[in-house]
Amino acid sequence: MPDVVFTVDQAKSMRDQAVPGHNRWHPDVPSAVMVRPGQLMRVECREWTDAQIGNNDSANDVRDVDLSVTHMLSGPIGVEGAEPGDLLVVDILDLGPVQPPQEYGDAPGQGWGYTGVFARENGGGFLTDYFPQSLKAIWDFQGQGCTSRHIPDVRYTGITHPGLFGTAPSAELLARWNARERALIETNPDRVPPLALPPLPDNTLAGLAQGDAAQAVAQDGARTVPARENGGNHDIKNFTRGSRVFYPVHVPEAKLSGGDLHFSQGDGEITFCGAIEMGGFIDFHVDLIKGGMETYGVTTNPVFIPGNVEPRFAEYLTFIGVSVDRETDENYYLDATVAYRRACLNAIEYLKKFGYSGEQAYLLLGSAPIEGRISGVVDIPNACCSMYLPAAIFDFDVKPSATGPVKKDRGQCAMTS
Repeated sequence: MPDVVFTVDQAKSMRDQAVPGHNRWHPDVPSAVMVRPGQLMRVECREWTDAQIGNNDSANDVRDVDLSVTHMLSGPIGVEGAEPGDLLVVDILDLGPVQPPQEYGDAPGQGWGYTGVFARENGGGFLTDYFPQSLKAIWDFQGQGCTSRHIPDVRYTGITHPGLFGTAPSAELLARWNARERALIETNPDRVPPLALPPLPDNTLAGLAQGDAAQAVAQDGARTVPARENGGNHDIKNFTRGSRVFYPVHVPEAKLSGGDLHFSQGDGEITFCGAIEMGGFIDFHVDLIKGGMETYGVTTNPVFIPGNVEPRFAEYLTFIGVSVDRETDENYYLDATVAYRRACLNAIEYLKKFGYSGEQAYLLLGSAPIEGRISGVVDIPNACCSMYLPAAIFDFDVKPSATGPVKKDRGQCAMTS
């Protein structure tokens, strides 16, 4: 059995744990525990918003969520002998929702999870120009599968994975992050949603740091929303059981932290809060490759080997998008973001023909194991992206036929009041 090195009481805020986690990246956040290379360990995790979202039929909690507290990370886990320039080798052995005796309760991960869309003012999502208001769907877990009262006639197996894991940045790397992101914000400082999130002292959680160290974390600690050189919030759905990741080490002890566990997610996590969010556990094994950053040229971002645990589908309905804005008829030059957005919008319009609302379809594409692919970025002027929707996740035939789509009342997702 793995050693439980970081525990979470799901009835308490991360701030009130016996050993609190943290919600900013900073080299001065002390290691909460030390482990040795070769050790098997379990880390328990709180849902990323510190369980602000409830199992109910309103999206008001998503609308009103306080994102200054996010992400609630477990750790840091210090690794004996780790030095800057090494590669930290992390093998994911197992992960999933909250385990006994805490498996049922009010916190996400205790038998249920949620998919949300943030309001534009709170960050929005990939399609915020089309869906600017907050939305939510609750998913009930049955073993490896899930269903939702808010998106009926759909059932699928989740690819459980951590949305966020990474090592601590050095002081020099942290300064670079803050400088370049502030420069980006300055290009359009009044944009809604903002172009980036600068350090914010409000609601900073600095783990075991105290005094001047805690103040430094609050003043300069990097927000955890984007992926960066240390890893961070990658949201890669195939980063699951059986995966091996090689993290650059920037500080002594490496200081590995993580959380933001997902029961399932579609490629791109297009609703932003778009996976099935949960608390839970993750078991892993750690090792070191001394001097591995220079040896392998892994100096800017991690490298990982995906796990081979995922549902297998025989049929997909694939939606194509090109880099043309249909509303304005504006052509974008080889813009894969515009192309993937159009593929997603095409899928939403298609699902509406079967009785789903656009909001339900949007939530589904963010949470189900869809495959997103860059299909062509060389044929000027149009980039081409494709989105593969598994046909088997529906309880009805979703494929085109001569008889036409069978449309029925499929209710609605949780909305704001």
